[in-house]
Amino acid sequence: MAGWLEQLLGKKDKSAEQAKERLKLVLIHDRTDLTPHQLEVMKNELLEVISRHVAIDPSAVKIDMAQDGREQRLIADIPLKPANARRR
Repeated sequence: MAGWLEQLLGKKDKSAEQAKERLKLVLIHDRTDLTPHQLEVMKNELLEVISRHVAIDPSAVKIDMAQDGREQRLIADIPLKPANARRR
């Protein structure tokens, strides 16, 4: 229960979070044959294309892989900047 509260308050240990992300990348590679480098390149390309059309906050982007039955899904959470910031 404390884990979700810490996450909500943003008090999670950065090294633990980094280790968790690295483990996710290893699992993704095992399931999809994508290397961490390929996944990072794909993420950067997606952000480049999306940012051509709308203003985004690249530091807040989260891209994950999820298992849905036998299928793998790429899930992208890409926050958009407020409309008034996009017009500048």
